[in-house]
Amino acid sequence: MSIFEELESEVRSYSRGWPVVFDRAQGSWLHDESGKPYLDFFAGAGALNYGHNNPRLKQALIDYIQRDGVTHALDMFTVAKRDFLQTFRDKILDPRGYGYKVVFPGPGGANAVEAALKLARKVTGRESVINFTNAFHGMTLGALSVTGNSMKRGGAGVPLVHATPMPYDKYFDGAMPDFLYFEKLLQDSGSGLNEPAAVIVEGVQGEGGINAARLEWLKGLDDLCKRHNILLILDDVQMGCGRTGPFFSFEDAGITPDIVCLSKSISGYGLPMALTLIKPELDVWEPGEHNGTFRGISPAFVTATEAIDAYWSDDELEKSTKAKGERIAAAFSGIVEAYPEAKLFAKGRGLARGIEFADGDLAGRVCAEAFARGLLMETSGPDGEVMKLLPPLTLTDDELTQGLSIIDESIKAVLTK
Repeated sequence: MSIFEELESEVRSYSRGWPVVFDRAQGSWLHDESGKPYLDFFAGAGALNYGHNNPRLKQALIDYIQRDGVTHALDMFTVAKRDFLQTFRDKILDPRGYGYKVVFPGPGGANAVEAALKLARKVTGRESVINFTNAFHGMTLGALSVTGNSMKRGGAGVPLVHATPMPYDKYFDGAMPDFLYFEKLLQDSGSGLNEPAAVIVEGVQGEGGINAARLEWLKGLDDLCKRHNILLILDDVQMGCGRTGPFFSFEDAGITPDIVCLSKSISGYGLPMALTLIKPELDVWEPGEHNGTFRGISPAFVTATEAIDAYWSDDELEKSTKAKGERIAAAFSGIVEAYPEAKLFAKGRGLARGIEFADGDLAGRVCAEAFARGLLMETSGPDGEVMKLLPPLTLTDDELTQGLSIIDESIKAVLTK
């Protein structure tokens, strides 16, 4: 591995916790170059909801490449883009009653967030954006300005402005009614709060510690935004594409955000792709006002179309995700009860799950023990105190059983030392 030490920047992170060289991947498994298998409960930080090298998606991609289909097209019209837009409309948007227009902002989630923030400011003529404690929205300057983590914010090197944090759901542990603080600041002419262009929120905070907002809290936030003529941006980059069960994490709250950010698993295959969905009345862009070289990666359109056809023509994946999520919730509740002195806390929704430990050292040690046993997990939260699970939605029941057994052994190894 000397070439990595010699040439790659110190900014690398995941490879520090998993110091092996991976070579092959299929389904829920990664294999290192010696052939050792690792059960993947990380799934590309949520970019591989349908597993590694999904056979159906892979064949569609191979067929497209072999026929010399267009690979790079900026925002030109292509067959691949047309097929994706028609499929996305017919199987995702229309059945849910969402009339969004689609912006292709660039290849990653931060691109989707930057487009959302820029558009909200253009539409409203205001500068300020409200974000939430422990939020994470990306590493570019605009996205960092609405991110909570101090370490990530510190990397900007310049002041991050025009954003004001508010408490996320359960931040005060029920000591304050929902939105009392936020709404009072909005109503008080002496509060000093600039009139916001938008509120940006995650339905479940992944990097922030697997903090799952209650559906009624999301509904309350939507109502507050409507009362005060504030645009609601829902960042579904990590928690969309079925991660919590429904295709969008906010569906069960019965809301229709003004703007939705999607990336990670929207391509279905781990290929770079992002979308910013906007209500039609917000589509006030001038041609070319927001663009990017890699916003038309046709192979990603091909696998995205195939993924929607394969997994969103019915509700089987949604039901399976919710059922597997409940299995994890039950297992985690048993672990919490088994170690009362450790004051563990189980959290999450769907197949975004976690256990919060007293500190980041414990959570990190559990993930290290799991890696030694052949399971990949990461930590999240402001101090890395949450053991975080994002397995492929397509994992089998046996794989889930195996993974839960390794987690149980790993926690036992750490907490009983």
